[in-house]
Amino acid sequence: MGAIRIASTALLGAAALSLAAPAATAADAGANGSNITSFGFSVTPSVIAPGGQVTLNVTGCDRDATASSGVFDTVTIPRDSSRNATVDLDAKRGAAYTVTFACGGERGTSQLTITGGAPTTSSTVRPTVRPTVRPTTPPLGVRGGLGGSVSDGLDPIEIAAGAVLIAVAGGGTIYFLRRRWADGRH
Repeated sequence: MGAIRIASTALLGAAALSLAAPAATAADAGANGSNITSFGFSVTPSVIAPGGQVTLNVTGCDRDATASSGVFDTVTIPRDSSRNATVDLDAKRGAAYTVTFACGGERGTSQLTITGGAPTTSSTVRPTVRPTVRPTTPPLGVRGGLGGSVSDGLDPIEIAAGAVLIAVAGGGTIYFLRRRWADGRH
């Protein structure tokens, strides 16, 4: 009986520690500027040349959000939307810059790496509103047809092959039925 109490106490203690550890880690990470936020954010593309355009996307924020970095001006992003920002031409090639997204009192960060080469423009823009697609005509159901049984002409080789297969199947059936009847095993 004592072993059961000790084992139960040990298991409950281990469970309490395992549940408390992530909360402590999250609290510590929150003090150091973690990316755990109640809203979503992204920078596309994450690697770009000086002078290129990035798309800053924010979702789940119930008000206007802002995105700021040392390589572009602060951008105000409307609720659940995205905006483009042009990276400064004097951005240091090979450097990584932090992009800070703010929604209300929360802040999240993402990295933007500057690469060499010509400026690029992001072709990936996420839609802010997804329209509902509705058919303009009612569905007509399955359209029946001949199922591929008619072609340009009848192929004599295919007809002969089909006839041979039918004859072999019929002959095999008769052979096995006669054999069973002859053995007296009906």
